[in-house]
Amino acid sequence: MSSHSGKQNVTVNTLQRMKAKGQKFAALAAYDALFAELISNAGVEVILVGDSLGMVLQGHDSTLPVTLDHMVYHMNCIRRGNRGAMIMADLPFMTYASEGQSLESAALLMRAGAHMVKLEGGAWLAESTRLLSERGIPVCAHMGLTPQSINRIGGFRVQGRDPEQAHTIIEEALLLQEAGAAVLLLECVPVNLGKEITEKLEIPVIGIGAGPHTDGQIMVMHDMLGITPPAIKPPKFIKNFLPESDNGIPGAFKAYADAVHEGRFPGPEHCFN
Repeated sequence: MSSHSGKQNVTVNTLQRMKAKGQKFAALAAYDALFAELISNAGVEVILVGDSLGMVLQGHDSTLPVTLDHMVYHMNCIRRGNRGAMIMADLPFMTYASEGQSLESAALLMRAGAHMVKLEGGAWLAESTRLLSERGIPVCAHMGLTPQSINRIGGFRVQGRDPEQAHTIIEEALLLQEAGAAVLLLECVPVNLGKEITEKLEIPVIGIGAGPHTDGQIMVMHDMLGITPPAIKPPKFIKNFLPESDNGIPGAFKAYADAVHEGRFPGPEHCFN
């Protein structure tokens, strides 16, 4: 039970049960104690302490400058404000280049209060995923568009439109599940690919720009409040929920959670074909 609210804490098992029952769950990326409290009280199941803070808080044009120290600081902030949500934390750029480094970096975030760590990549992460899982650290594998690889990808582009690339994403997702990944986050892929991967995997799949068929949805908190940084073109897959609220920001968080739970978000206008 949550020591603050008395409600049941969300765990990996909670998400697994929701997938089995066909129930959708909501996630948001956030970075401080006050918003963590508002988000978790609104019924959002997962809070991601994302390296997206490099863009929305620090003013960078990518996530690459974010350090592990930055992540630990914001992880501690989220932990203090959280009221029962599951907390996932990004391992930032070049903090999991080797298996040993992955374990050391993940341990710091888990000690700071994370319940799961997220790593970006495909098949090359299999051994690190296995190592972390065996050591009791749940792993979310992040596939599709992986922002830490933005220079290799050549920009923020939809992934998996090419049949060969789509096949590779499917095969590598299955491989990471076999290696012990507890959750998959799928970013910026066509609707049909998001649906196929969600149906093939036994673990919960969280989507962002991956269509309505994934088990959960995630957005950056700032995007769903309509305050995307001016220098960043708002992605197709985001929606501003603040106009739907009759209670300011807390109401917007609840409107988002309700829309995800009821399958009303994302709509066709937020998806890639």
